[in-house]
Amino acid sequence: MESIKELYRIGYGPSSSHTMGPRKAAEQFLLRHSKAERFEVTLFGSLAATGKGHLTGVAIEKVFEGKNLNLIWKPEEFLKKHPNALRFKAFSITDELLEEWTAYSIGGGAIVDDASVLVAKKIYELTTMDEILKWCRINKKQLWEYVVLMEGEGIWDYLDEVWTAMKNAIKRGMNKEGELPGGLELERKSHSYYLKAKTLSGPMRKRSMLYSFALAVSEENSSGGIIVTAPTCGACGVLPAVLYYHKKFYKFGKKDVLKALATAGLIGNLVKTNASISGAEVGCQGEVGTACAMASGAATQLHGGTVFQIEYSAEMGLEHHLGLTCDPVLGLVQIPCIERNVFAAARALNHNTYALLSDGRHRISFDQVTETMMKTGLDLPYTYKETSLGGLASLKVFNYK
Repeated sequence: MESIKELYRIGYGPSSSHTMGPRKAAEQFLLRHSKAERFEVTLFGSLAATGKGHLTGVAIEKVFEGKNLNLIWKPEEFLKKHPNALRFKAFSITDELLEEWTAYSIGGGAIVDDASVLVAKKIYELTTMDEILKWCRINKKQLWEYVVLMEGEGIWDYLDEVWTAMKNAIKRGMNKEGELPGGLELERKSHSYYLKAKTLSGPMRKRSMLYSFALAVSEENSSGGIIVTAPTCGACGVLPAVLYYHKKFYKFGKKDVLKALATAGLIGNLVKTNASISGAEVGCQGEVGTACAMASGAATQLHGGTVFQIEYSAEMGLEHHLGLTCDPVLGLVQIPCIERNVFAAARALNHNTYALLSDGRHRISFDQVTETMMKTGLDLPYTYKETSLGGLASLKVFNYK
């Protein structure tokens, strides 16, 4: 299992698999052929189907700026390895093919090729939650302590950067108004929700603030702002909202938040390793479901839960999103994506309370639900996996302006 640095990536939205990943692949290819005369990039399957709404073409064109580039879109052609595929070709001045390379954007900004070689090296010895829980019990340690043991003390500096980027996204998003780009004419809601929340009191005030925090990050993402994949761009609003909520209302310090980020990263890493966090591969259950599991576990740790209660909370976050389709309207990370982030954040608080009321014992383990999520995702028709061909994406969306 690789470093959680590969899970938490700071970058521009709106999609880790459609913008961050392709951009990274393009940079790698251009580095190998900086003197090539011309380039050809073909986008396949889901990457091509919703690439325009996700700014895939824009991301690639920025990398090849000033170069002779031919961008080809093939949304109906799916390659076997992964639905998010792109093929690069570089040609010499005599039009000789220098290299042909097929890359796959597997979610969270990660790239693999046909040799299945990940850039990041594996650093975690244990790769299932059951194994890690056993280690924690024997060694009387917490989940975040296992992360530090595997990652090294330097992980704290990186998590500090992640937390700073998350807070900045919330603050920027909460102070912006107007229309989101893309054609849906969707208005930003975070600022108005925050203003209304300040007039409320008690539980309504706290819950409304949580909504505002999640909206802020998701709206920043959908407009191409800087966010943190947690585990993806499309699900980036859940964890920051839950952590910021606890900082604001429970006064948790930075050290506690960073520990919670470490635990959440471990949870997301387990899903990424043993299943998938790619909406194009398993639907939104792999994105928002995983984000909810991460936030649920983080919240339970912050409230003093045992490692078994944390596991239970994370399991619920994933279990109760099973079967969630990825059906973005117009291929934009807006409808239903933004609201899904908001309600997944609210669900995380429910899972936290429910798990803390228990002793942590339950019938379906986190590892089992992770395996089930992958099987469920593979069973979903491709029209419900980020292609904008089925589900809500097939409906006509009305504009009430």
